[in-house]
Amino acid sequence: MKLVCLECLGNTFFCVLASRPTLLREQHYQYLKKGLRHLSDAYECLDASRPWLCFWILHSLELLEEPIPTNIASDVCHFLSRCQSPTGGFAGGPGQQAHLAPTYAAVNALCIIGTDEAYSIIDREKLLDFLWSVKQPDGSFVMHIGGEVDVRSAYCAASVASLTNIITSTLFEDTPGWILRCQNWEGGLSGEHMLDLKALLRWVVSRQMRLEGGFQGRCNKLVDGCYSFWQAGLLPLLHRAFSKEGQSALSEQRWMFEQQALQEYILLCCQNPSGGWWTSPATRDFYHTCYCLSGLSIAQHFGNLRSHHELILGKEDNRLAPTHPVYNMCPDKVAQALHHFLQLPVPKDKKPSSDADPSSASSPAPPQAERPDS
Repeated sequence: MKLVCLECLGNTFFCVLASRPTLLREQHYQYLKKGLRHLSDAYECLDASRPWLCFWILHSLELLEEPIPTNIASDVCHFLSRCQSPTGGFAGGPGQQAHLAPTYAAVNALCIIGTDEAYSIIDREKLLDFLWSVKQPDGSFVMHIGGEVDVRSAYCAASVASLTNIITSTLFEDTPGWILRCQNWEGGLSGEHMLDLKALLRWVVSRQMRLEGGFQGRCNKLVDGCYSFWQAGLLPLLHRAFSKEGQSALSEQRWMFEQQALQEYILLCCQNPSGGWWTSPATRDFYHTCYCLSGLSIAQHFGNLRSHHELILGKEDNRLAPTHPVYNMCPDKVAQALHHFLQLPVPKDKKPSSDADPSSASSPAPPQAERPDS
């Protein structure tokens, strides 16, 4: 009689993987390398998210510490230059409308490439014009002209503005207050103008599921590999915030979540044996590949101004490069971009008049696609 493992139901791959968590490095590399040159018909629905595909793949490769061939890097630069709108910002594809989400993805992708060719593509003056065109009187940002207000748009705007050194004294005026008003009852509020950090911490650590070890996006939602970064990536930021407040009980070696459990979930439950990561065994995509790798990196590396510690589940070859929890790029690429752009002057501020509604600057065009899980 044939014996079947009750844990893997006869799937030898998963049985071996469960006994020794292993990062399938070569399979992931081949999957990502192919994606830079060829995409299946299934990606047709992401025609308005093409800079995202560039970012997801390039960031995955840098986490795996795989070099990007010079000719491919130059081709990506050329493609993203075609996605840049004449009025500033980047669109989801050539000839489409500028949108904050692909603007974030394009700027990150170019900074990951990190060459003079890549940096020179970003029109900083027009990028600032674009940010002003989507800035609202209450401090919020719409995703695109005529589009919806979303807290993610404020993040995208702050990320690209800080990376490219185009923050003016008034660009983010009233934005912190608007973000504070977005904290809901689950996170609570502490004082009139203070984010309740302890409530936020309680909320995010409660999103790590005890059985799976991975994170859910919100209460009563299924666990998903992409939240390995979107949730776990918040913990280093909270750690820094509590440290600045003088919290003496903070660990100097671990983040405030179960790092080993998250690594187990990502390595044992989310890897496709042919390369790439999935949200369910029936699918794999570059989005989940990028954010599973990003979350795995967060779970492996602890770092602050004084020390750096690693917690690598399984063999040493499972180790990824660190990722920056704010920008989600490798820290050396962030430092290189900041060094480059901080040498350039901040563009002249062209703040629109207070009686003009920036969202009505032109006729609305069809909205661009955002992240697939938005």
